[in-house]
Parts: sequence; structure tokens; C-alpha cells
Amino acid sequence: MPLQPRRTVDELRELQESTGDENGAQRVAWTETWERAREWLRGKVAGTGAEETVDAAGNQWFTLRGASDRAVLIGGHIDSVPNGGWLDGALNVVAGVEVLRRIAEEGKPPVTVRLVNWADEEGARFGRSLFGSSAAAGSMADQEELRARKDAAGIALPDALRQHGVDLDSALDARSELAGASAYLELHIEQGPVLESLDLPLGVVLGTFGVERHQVTFRGQAAHAGSTPMDKRRDALAGAARLELEIREIAKRTGAGAVCTMGGVVTKPGIVTSVVETAECLLDQRHLDAAKLAGMLDEAKRASEQYTRDEDIEVEWERIWNIEPILFDEGLIELAEESIREVTSDSHRLPSGPLHDAAEVARAGVPTVMLFVQSLRGLSHTKLEDTREEHLELAVQALDELASKTIERVRSAGEAG
Repeated sequence: MPLQPRRTVDELRELQESTGDENGAQRVAWTETWERAREWLRGKVAGTGAEETVDAAGNQWFTLRGASDRAVLIGGHIDSVPNGGWLDGALNVVAGVEVLRRIAEEGKPPVTVRLVNWADEEGARFGRSLFGSSAAAGSMADQEELRARKDAAGIALPDALRQHGVDLDSALDARSELAGASAYLELHIEQGPVLESLDLPLGVVLGTFGVERHQVTFRGQAAHAGSTPMDKRRDALAGAARLELEIREIAKRTGAGAVCTMGGVVTKPGIVTSVVETAECLLDQRHLDAAKLAGMLDEAKRASEQYTRDEDIEVEWERIWNIEPILFDEGLIELAEESIREVTSDSHRLPSGPLHDAAEVARAGVPTVMLFVQSLRGLSHTKLEDTREEHLELAVQALDELASKTIERVRSAGEAG
């Protein structure tokens, strides 16, 4: 049976209809709708002969045994954010099903091929993204913090996991699933505007951005808004406002790929009749180059210190979270580029600003690459998310070409070894 890319589009529409509503996709992890989607996926894979297992972290695996235990993994996630789009995550898995069908139809593959549906990539219910892939990668080191997490209804994360057959204390046992992995492939919508701006349907992902996320607190002195002259004020918000403008310049100076965002500012006392005493800011900085990311952070800190002198205020920096840039496998990047050029005219290499399960797999030492397909208007995490259907079909073809090339690479490496 030849590859049928159109079937992937039709099945994505089917999944959208069965697990969404007028507001968008509702496949939030650790919910009944998510479980219904996993059951739907189980039915789609059934005809391939692949064996299904669910690991200790709730990841759903479909294994097509090959002549070798060396494995090529194709992965994604079927969970969504609330009111999400029809493609984010689901495209990865449903396209993987179609590739698995084609491989199975040709007989026993030379190496083992596994499709994985990672559990809770989005972190929408409990605020912990990449749950299943980080467990499998062995990078989930914050069990105590996870135990304390609760959803909006006050349900604790361990209790919700237990309802779906997962014991938080045993989640790291999922590490055994990557033992024989020789390559990991993931297809995803871009979720940004770059490919559309270049009028290209597909691109190859170089890696995922490193992230520096801080709370920056400026402290001044509350004073009456009517009686305090402008030159006598110690206005904490002045420091925050100046930093917000400066981070834009820092990103511009750093060059392509640099992004800086002040995502929130809370002021106290927060009334119109008082000079701001405290301004708490959330700052997010991202880059694919670790040295440039460190430089961006250093520039922002030095700028904030200058503002404290200018405005007679104080500043404190507290790191909330950080992750090093993850670079994907150069050999697989080349294969991905070849695969794209076999199904369309041109390709483009670009980094990923959002994190993906692929980053966790790469961090575990498995050679990894991602393909991006164009997102219309660069929109994602909204019901307005969309991609041209003809581009989706090209993406399935490119993933299939990449799977074939990767299987041959892994087979050859096994024979040489």
C-alpha cells in the first residue's frame, strides 16, 4: 500500500471533530477527552501490526519489530492546550501513523520502528510541559515540586496521574524506552511566521532555543502622586519601563534569532494616587547560541543597574528557569533537507523558539531532527491555527522520505558496527 498523505489530513479532521468544539481542540492531558484521543489513535495503528505499550510516564508506544533491535523513533503528542488548534501536536502523531502503515505494508523493516505519543507535552492542566518526554529522557529531576502542583480545581498532579494509571514516583522508569533508540524524528507546524514569509512550505529545524527566564524586581519609594515633585520621585516603574525598551534593543543588537520579552509587570501599591514602590517584571530571553544568550542576559543586568543609579531605586534579579540551547544532529539535518527537496522546490534551516519533546530526546543523547511545515499567519494555540492542506500532504511525504533515509542510515551503521 503506497503512502496516502491525504488520509492524514482526513484523519486530522476526524480527530478535530471528535475531540474539539466551537472553541477549538480540548485534548488537555490527563482528561477523559485526551484518553478518548489515545483510544482513537490506538484504533488507527491497529492495522499495522505494531505492538502497543504504555510506559511508566504514560507515554503511548507502538513498536513495529524489525530485523534489528536498533530503533528509529517517530514521535509527537496528541494533547492540546484548551481551545487549541487542530494541528499542534496531532499532526506529528497522525503523520507518523501513515508512515508506519507504509513501512508495515512493505514487510519486516531492517530496523525496529517505533511511534511514540508523548504524554502531556503542553503542560496545560498543571503547568509542567514535556512531562512524558522528560521522564523518558531522565531529565525530570523535580519530583518534589511536581508533587505539590495542583490544577485550577485543586486536584493534585499525583492524584490526576493515578487516575490514568501513572505513579509519579515511578515515572522515571520510562528511561528504559530510549535504550535502543538510534534516531528520533518529529514533524511539527512551525507556530511562527518565518516559512510563510519566505513562501516555503517546509523547513528543517536546527535545534531549540536556550531560555533564560527571570523575575526582575525594582524597588523605589511609595509617595503621594500629587505632592511629590517629579525630580524627587523614586519610581520603581521607571526602571521596569526603561528595561522593557532596552531589551528590544538588546535583541536587535544581538541579531537574527534573538528574542526578549517582558511578559508581565505587577506594581505595588498599584493605585493611581501613589508613585510605584515595587515593580515585579517577568523577563524571558531566548537564543540558539549559548554565548549570545548569556551576553543578552548580561546586557540586561548591566542596563538595570544603570537605571537604579539614574532613578535612585534598587533592583533584584531572581532566576525562575533556564535551559541550554539544544542542537539537533547535523547528519539528520542534512537528510531532512534532502527529503524536503525531494518533495518540493526548496528548504530553509531555522531554529525553534518553542520547546518540543524532540529537545528532551536530544538532551538524552539520541540523534534527533525536526521538520517544520508552514503555519498560516504564524498562529498557534488558538482555533485560528491553520496550514494549507497541500502543505500538510507535502509534510507527510517529507517525513516518509526522512524515515526511509534514516532507517537506511541506522541499518548501515549497525552492519558497520
